[in-house]
Amino acid sequence: MINEFRRLNAALPGLLAGILLYGGLAEIIGVWFAEDKLRYTTGLMIGIACALGMAVHLAVVLDETVRTGNAKPGMIKFKSVLRYLVVVLVFFVMMWLHLGNLISAFIGVLGLKASAYAQPFLQKHIFHSKLHKEESEGSPSITDEEVKT
Repeated sequence: MINEFRRLNAALPGLLAGILLYGGLAEIIGVWFAEDKLRYTTGLMIGIACALGMAVHLAVVLDETVRTGNAKPGMIKFKSVLRYLVVVLVFFVMMWLHLGNLISAFIGVLGLKASAYAQPFLQKHIFHSKLHKEESEGSPSITDEEVKT
């Protein structure tokens, strides 16, 4: 399955791992402060699931756009808005059925953003990505002396 994610986008497995790591940390830290621990955990898991789904959907849309060469701005915008509308719909259903805490679900969805920002650090220091090593070896560095001239 990891190879399928890597086929879609080389950074996707790391992004998904970052979301799961963020979710674990949010659970460990947040459960201490929550009054209703079960609803906190349920909401967080729903949010993490939404973040994982959003990451995969984004990778699929990007792959489809690049592969087909049909970069229609209207369609890309529609799929982006659709992604967020699905999350809002999940939140409404979650609140209607009293499945979890809305705030913790939102914290879970923020895992996508946190993982995206942490992606370079995770690739370099934790996953030791071959892609990162090849990029750093292949690109020449500019010294201060070259900049001055």
